[in-house]
Amino acid sequence: MKRVLVAGATGYLGQYLVKELKKRNYWVRVLIRKESQKEIFENVDEYFIGQITEPETLINIAEDIDWIFTTAGITRQKDGFTYMDVDYQGNSNLLQEAIKSNIEAFQYVSAINGQNLRHLKIFEAKERFVDELKETPEMKYSIIRPNGFFSDMGDFLDMAKGGRVYLFGDGECKLNPIHGADLAKVCVDSLLADERESTAGGQDILTQNEMATLALKAWDKKIKITHLPDWIRKFIIWFLRTFTSPTTYGPYEFFLTAMASDNIAKQYGKHKLEDFFNSETKKTLE
Repeated sequence: MKRVLVAGATGYLGQYLVKELKKRNYWVRVLIRKESQKEIFENVDEYFIGQITEPETLINIAEDIDWIFTTAGITRQKDGFTYMDVDYQGNSNLLQEAIKSNIEAFQYVSAINGQNLRHLKIFEAKERFVDELKETPEMKYSIIRPNGFFSDMGDFLDMAKGGRVYLFGDGECKLNPIHGADLAKVCVDSLLADERESTAGGQDILTQNEMATLALKAWDKKIKITHLPDWIRKFIIWFLRTFTSPTTYGPYEFFLTAMASDNIAKQYGKHKLEDFFNSETKKTLE
């Protein structure tokens, strides 16, 4: 039986990844920042308390481990760390422990088209770590580049709740977001298949207009979509870059840049965005 470590286990994808690994009967150790986070998990074999940004707290974290999966990175938290602190250096700290313990394989979850978007702050850090991982000798590596998560599409639901969705341009750019449970399966299967680098998205390829329509229908609202000129999107990016910190503008810079082009990944899974939207609105209304 493989012994597996999951970093970023408390996040959206990380929790699904832990469940998928346990479903397949792997022995799982999870990295958590504090004792109280143990309550998040129902069935793991071992907890390791440490901070990915503090290498002295990670000593021997990879001892007796075969595989490491890391989804660790800054999302929207504001704790004073930069993307370089977490997405690059934090994962690099983990990689150094993996090298010391001679683990068999290391998987990192980045995002679609990251290799082409290094000018964005979030990808500057992520892709620097990807480069380091690829250059690590005598260790299998796996890079997963998912499209947007279903949870990221909550922005459509938030707008739709007010009765109108605002989009930039004509709203015809396409993407295929993926559910965390489906992506977790892709992650494990990719490592088993020794796939070095792959994209991952959901089954449904949708335009932004179609996603906006699904979000409005989930709230039982009339279909009201306003298309804003694309120069407004560009101005917002410029304004945020000029007057806010990288940690503040990073997620918006990524989201607004991604929404300006098609982002279609290899199709996987069975979950549908429409069902996710309906489930989320139902929870809110209960």
